[in-house]
Amino acid sequence: MREFDFELALCAHLEREGRLVSRQLGGHVHGRRVLDTVVIDPGPEFPERAAITAERLPTAAVESDVGPGEARYWKSAFDCHPDRAERAVELAVERGFFERERRGGRTYVRQTTRYPDWIGGITAIENKPDLGRPGDLQRQLRTDVSLALADEVVLATASYVTRAHLNRLPDAVGVWRFDPETDDREVVREPTTLRPDEPGVEPLDSHAGRTDIRIVDAGAKARARRRIAERAYAKGWRSFDYPGCTRCRPDADGRPYCAWLDRAVRASDDCGASCDGYEPADPPAVDGDTLRAERTPWDPTPAGRARRQSGLDRFG
Repeated sequence: MREFDFELALCAHLEREGRLVSRQLGGHVHGRRVLDTVVIDPGPEFPERAAITAERLPTAAVESDVGPGEARYWKSAFDCHPDRAERAVELAVERGFFERERRGGRTYVRQTTRYPDWIGGITAIENKPDLGRPGDLQRQLRTDVSLALADEVVLATASYVTRAHLNRLPDAVGVWRFDPETDDREVVREPTTLRPDEPGVEPLDSHAGRTDIRIVDAGAKARARRRIAERAYAKGWRSFDYPGCTRCRPDADGRPYCAWLDRAVRASDDCGASCDGYEPADPPAVDGDTLRAERTPWDPTPAGRARRQSGLDRFG
């Protein structure tokens, strides 16, 4: 089984449980790590987050000194490059998190609502359907556990898991055996809950006999977790293109199933003139937002939190 097919099957399975699922997200602070699958469990103020926007709230806007009280001059409220701050203001206004007004030729902004405590938990999943081809599995999982951006780290595989396999993994990593054909998921080992609220160790470059690391404080980890959660919230897992071929017949989950190859296919890698079964056609139309909204608490068309104050419409 190819990893792409396995990954989409697992995402669909987890989403049917009502969880917020995304894939291919950055799971690092200073280094470079891409998480295969990320699951966000809604926290106590999730409805407040869902009511703001279906899209990502810009990190710079959330971390700025702009609050829901008195409006602030936008340039003095950001601790970042002015170009980044200006872009964040535009996106935050567009997505209903900020409102702005003009005073004496200057732009002032305030939050329409405070940023809610909506992230209940984060699970990072590394997908390796075939443990006979582990690649950099051990190094990747050691990074995820030692940095501890996620609350839990899990390895998902289609392989039979032996004691030797388990012994090569960090003890904190949970293991799932997942069959994408039957949708059965066996918990081989439960993950240990990590401590994202404490400093973590991020491995960086490896050299002969040594690995460069950086200590990441709790504040930087909290910002990285929020970034991951916001991207997961907006992106979902159906972030792929559908092949322009008559043989692409998306299944009930919206996976790009190919009748010729009898599996889900990645348009950029598996589809085109080099495939013997290729028959050009318009890509199929799939309403992934509707599927996601039916299965999870994500809201594609929230009412928004913008307060309409006298004169503000002129500057929106």
